[in-house]
Amino acid sequence: MSAAPTLVVIGGGPRGTGVIERIAANARELYGNLPLDIHLVDPHPAGGGRIWRPDQSPLLWMNSMAEDVTMFTDDTVELAGPVVEGPDLHAWAEEVRAGRVTPDAEPAVLAEIHGLGGQDFPSRRLQSAYLRWTYRRALADLPPSVTVHEHRTTALAVTGPRGGPQRVRLKDRAEPLVADLVVLTVGHLDAEQEPELAELKDFAERHGLIHLPPDFTADTDLTALPAGEPVIVRGFGLAFIDLMVLLTEGRGGRHENGTYLPSGQEPVLYVGSRRGVPYHSKIGYPWSGERPPLPRYLTPAWADGLLSRPGPLDFRRDVWPLVAKELGHAHYHRLFTAHPERTALDPEVFDAKYAAADPGSPELDSLVAGAVPDPADRLDLEALDRPLDGITYGSAEALQEGVRAYITADLTRRHDPDHSTDLAVFLGLLSAYAQLVRLGDIGTWWHGFFSYLASGPPGPRLEQLLALSRAGVVRFLGAEVTVETDEERGVFRAGSATVPGEHVEARALVEARLPDPSIRHTASPLLRTLYAGGAAVTDTGLLSVDPADSRVLDREGTPHPRRFALGPFTTARNSGAFTRPRTGGPAFRQNDDAARAALAFLRDLSCSDRLAS
Repeated sequence: MSAAPTLVVIGGGPRGTGVIERIAANARELYGNLPLDIHLVDPHPAGGGRIWRPDQSPLLWMNSMAEDVTMFTDDTVELAGPVVEGPDLHAWAEEVRAGRVTPDAEPAVLAEIHGLGGQDFPSRRLQSAYLRWTYRRALADLPPSVTVHEHRTTALAVTGPRGGPQRVRLKDRAEPLVADLVVLTVGHLDAEQEPELAELKDFAERHGLIHLPPDFTADTDLTALPAGEPVIVRGFGLAFIDLMVLLTEGRGGRHENGTYLPSGQEPVLYVGSRRGVPYHSKIGYPWSGERPPLPRYLTPAWADGLLSRPGPLDFRRDVWPLVAKELGHAHYHRLFTAHPERTALDPEVFDAKYAAADPGSPELDSLVAGAVPDPADRLDLEALDRPLDGITYGSAEALQEGVRAYITADLTRRHDPDHSTDLAVFLGLLSAYAQLVRLGDIGTWWHGFFSYLASGPPGPRLEQLLALSRAGVVRFLGAEVTVETDEERGVFRAGSATVPGEHVEARALVEARLPDPSIRHTASPLLRTLYAGGAAVTDTGLLSVDPADSRVLDREGTPHPRRFALGPFTTARNSGAFTRPRTGGPAFRQNDDAARAALAFLRDLSCSDRLAS
């Protein structure tokens, strides 16, 4: 064991970078000039990690505008440590252009930085340069007594007693790292095959077919998908958008003036999902005017009350009704303040009656119907979530026209400030997420609904989708898509409830989604070892962590004194990898709480060791 206490951070992506930034921010207050060794373990470059590594296709974009991405705290964040402000992605690019910042970037990425506008959607490799700079700035802000060691390898296991040093086994090193404290920030997980997917894989192998399981699209080998042949795709979210781009522009096709010019190397993508439509477009205009006061109903006191109840929470019964009321509050506040000509009641009267009405009650519905004459101005979350429910088409061609009309209408609305209630609902979703993250594992539906409504693709990607549909390169399958296997014919067969009786057959099936963040079924030996060693896991497979500081909980609910975990595989999962400036992102608070707890532990350990010597 070295004379200096040792902290091992496993995962060098945005979350690991954020934790190190918070260690730097808090070190002088909580740790002084005591020596500390930090070991950062990740096979990919620190800063971006795997998902945001620099060596990926320039065709892959972020789904956020440059001005909507920051790695730095501001005065809207509730945290115990100091606010250390820094540039958002767009402001950082301006610093680069002014010569005040020198990024670690290839010439092509530098050219993109120099042309970046605030409302542009940067490539992921450009974001990688911003993250790398953020990481290096955090290192520079550490006290001189802190030394950081990078290990470009994979952590395989963490073992050790609760009351003593931990051992971190690395892939290419015989001796483990010995750590006083370990922080896991490993990001998205690879997974074992789910039972249904394992059966599909076996079917594909027996019949010489192609089945690509859930994966990060940039890591998927798409060369096996043949040109000109049908490919069934399950999933219509961001993973599909990446797949679509790599199999079209990535194979030499071009978009010109709203028309797609194929290269002839594209497969034909038959895409369907539960909803049967893509995620909603990112909103294409900035906020102006008064913001809705948020949170109004989903307050910390409300969350405290839920957490004090005995027994497990039921999301639909205990949580969703007030979430819906909160989103409605954001929507109608904006409608009454920005578009009063479309309302028929005094706003103060409406607000008082809205507050008094029970969520989902006939009284609330009646109030809205009387105060908002046009049904198009009312918030209908059920219709938003399932736009094709109860709708059938007489033919596959009629479905193509119907989905194209839906996407066109969505693009028009999401880029029209006359519908700025949509942006208010987006802010409501962010505010709601900040409270719901305190409740732990509330099931998967909420996270999917949030992503569908608030974290969809850039508008230009949906315009490209329309062009690909008109060109016949993408074909829509509809909602409640089903996939069957035909042993006799040796093919996959897909259909949907939207076009009864219609089916498509293909020799290739792609699961266009990330693997589920389940610790029980992860392919990660690191997290397998943690689970086998007694770490607590929820019903949906999330790693249970203490909401106070993200220490890993055991199956008796006791926090491990030397192990922390943050990220989408934990019960403290957040709405995304990055935070929109001035929205009080809860990930900053979590990083700060964990960093402060780690520094206090290591300080006390260092002082006790000095006294003992």
